Amino acid sequence: MKLRGYVLGIISAISYGLLPIFILPIKHAHFPLDVTLFYRFLFSALMIGGYLLYSKESFLISKKELFIFTALGICYALSSEFLFLGYDYLTPGIASTVLFIYPVIVALIMFFFYKEKLTKLSIGSLLLAFAGVIVLCLKGNSMEINYAGLGIVMLSSIFYALYIVIVNKSNIQASGFKLSFYSMLLTSGFFMVKAILGNESFIIPSVNTFFNFLIFAFLTTVISSLCLVYAIKDIGSTPAAILGALEPVVAVLISVSMFHEKFTFNLFLGITLILIGVILNVISDNKKSIEIEK
Repeated sequence: MKLRGYVLGIISAISYGLLPIFILPIKHAHFPLDVTLFYRFLFSALMIGGYLLYSKESFLISKKELFIFTALGICYALSSEFLFLGYDYLTPGIASTVLFIYPVIVALIMFFFYKEKLTKLSIGSLLLAFAGVIVLCLKGNSMEINYAGLGIVMLSSIFYALYIVIVNKSNIQASGFKLSFYSMLLTSGFFMVKAILGNESFIIPSVNTFFNFLIFAFLTTVISSLCLVYAIKDIGSTPAAILGALEPVVAVLISVSMFHEKFTFNLFLGITLILIGVILNVISDNKKSIEIEK
């Protein structure tokens, strides 16, 4: 179960890190962002709902589950909203790395509110990962970053951290597929309301755009969210969150290879620190599991 959790956490991180491939061309084409996100989450919900129908799993939920799913939908929606707004101020690589501060927020929430212990290795992994993010924000010897963009992406990070903690601590019996279905459906509802209030058109201009939305939804949302939910169930919030360090690594590599972001020494050092942090976290979690078994 632990190995499966780590593998799923890595897949989720890589999947989410692919976002710049899809979102930047859409933004450059000036297609309404709220409509884009509505279709992203709607198609994701429909795909997951199709699986629920195929597996004959009930769609019925309790009042408690409805409340929790609504909270998850709002957190996911606001995280996406602020991240994509951040792309207007920061490069995709930098925005994605700043988003990665969420494992620190998750760990702090779990420590202060749920009394989850942090080992020395866990603390070291968090510090290294955080240091990696800081290094990625450096340019030369100075911190040259748009602070408005930094604040916006920090809000994205906070809401993503809350999503992870709620999934871990809600203690609901619903399967990961049902949880993801309702989270995505309610997230799409959030952006539908925003698009309607903004008088934006829901017309998809071409068949090619339609299929791009489908691929966008499947790769960056369905795979990412399902793998994240099951990773959290297998290994817990903090390890799953720190494995998300691979998200900015993937995003930076995409930014360099596809969008001509310069691959500087700071980028190399930041990625290295993040990866070391991930490895330390896995070692720390394995040690805790061995101690519990003893």
